[in-house]
Amino acid sequence: MKAVSKTDIGLSRSSNQDSCGCGLLPDGAWMVVCDGMGGANGGNVASQIALSCMEEQINQEYQEGLDSSAIRNLLTSAAYTANSQIYDAAMQDPQLFGMGTTLVAVIATRGRAHIVHAGDSRAYHLFPGGVRQLTMDHSMVQEMLNRGEISQEEAFYHPHKNIITRALGVQEMIDVDYTELEFGVGESLLACSDGLSNYVHAEQMYQYASACHGEELADALIQAALAGGGGDNISVALIEN
Repeated sequence: MKAVSKTDIGLSRSSNQDSCGCGLLPDGAWMVVCDGMGGANGGNVASQIALSCMEEQINQEYQEGLDSSAIRNLLTSAAYTANSQIYDAAMQDPQLFGMGTTLVAVIATRGRAHIVHAGDSRAYHLFPGGVRQLTMDHSMVQEMLNRGEISQEEAFYHPHKNIITRALGVQEMIDVDYTELEFGVGESLLACSDGLSNYVHAEQMYQYASACHGEELADALIQAALAGGGGDNISVALIEN
């Protein structure tokens, strides 16, 4: 298994409030993408706390051969800890009040992928036959889509896509969604901030994944988001099986 992560400030932001990381495990790999929000510095702080907390707990608690239930508990527990740390930091510093971050965290091992997420950062499954979005955004626009008020295309271009309904650190408690799926040889998992998914359609992601891999693919996706407008920070993480 291979893992890579890259982030870019984009074309219109003065700072990068995304944080992303990845690494290998004894029998698999992990990756995390966080998109921070809140004030001049709050987003940077929130996303970095979340990434550091997830990375630390995965590296400390993951053991070779963990079953699905244990991996789910590890990921959700780490997300709850990250939420508490961000919330506590915001309570202690008025300049950081209200900060928060999205989260998508993945552990892939022994033919399975395990994902927790909150907010509108996404995970995608790239396989020889196509691409599938694995996470559902926690956003106002997604709720409108679920109710049938707008189409998929209208959702992609909606002016209020950035209004999210769930984020780590904003409240004392957080709910995270968990997804598990088969992850076969020759397949890839992509985690990204909305700086990619707002500018690059899933079908385009598949086309790039069919042509390149690893760091080359991460670079190509970032360049595609920049070419599409690059109006936000762009973060990409990949696990290739």
